[in-house]
Amino acid sequence: MDHDAPHYLHQLQVPGEERYVSLALVNTRFTLSHGTVDLLDDTEAAHLWLVRHELLPDRVALNGRQFGRLLGLRESLRSLFEACGAHALPPGDSLDTLNSALAAAPSTPRLAWTSEGPHRADEPDTGNPAAAALSLLAEDATELLTGSEAGQLTECAAQGCVRWFLRSHAARRWCTTKCGNRVRAARAYAARKGR
Repeated sequence: MDHDAPHYLHQLQVPGEERYVSLALVNTRFTLSHGTVDLLDDTEAAHLWLVRHELLPDRVALNGRQFGRLLGLRESLRSLFEACGAHALPPGDSLDTLNSALAAAPSTPRLAWTSEGPHRADEPDTGNPAAAALSLLAEDATELLTGSEAGQLTECAAQGCVRWFLRSHAARRWCTTKCGNRVRAARAYAARKGR
């Protein structure tokens, strides 16, 4: 653990982020006791996040326009997740943003051959690494929203928490035990105060 890093970088990963980087992107903005934290608050922070998630080579800089597209994609994914959770139609501009990101660096089908044998591998166009990163995020979100785990996509039920996660069982309502403990402690406090 990096003890010099701000404490909010030590947030517990929520279920699903290890499989879906698009879920991790949506969760880059969250609330702590002292206020809202945005892990993508400037181009340098966004570059670092993309590098840490192996979506962008460290040597490739992120410009202001690309940074804006990343933030736009994050907000669109949040809207799409909300629509999925509510079983409703999403705003058209959110779909347009995701589809634009998908089209920015279209994948090229390739035949890959590993020890397990031949298989199809789709590789994004790497001529524009930032567009390729957005395309990979959009593909990841598309896979999540259309896959078998889409029904497990849930927003944390803890007051003030805006993180999304994949429920491992129907009774799970909180993204982390920290949120669950906070809710239970608030309930216990309210019950004691009400006596």
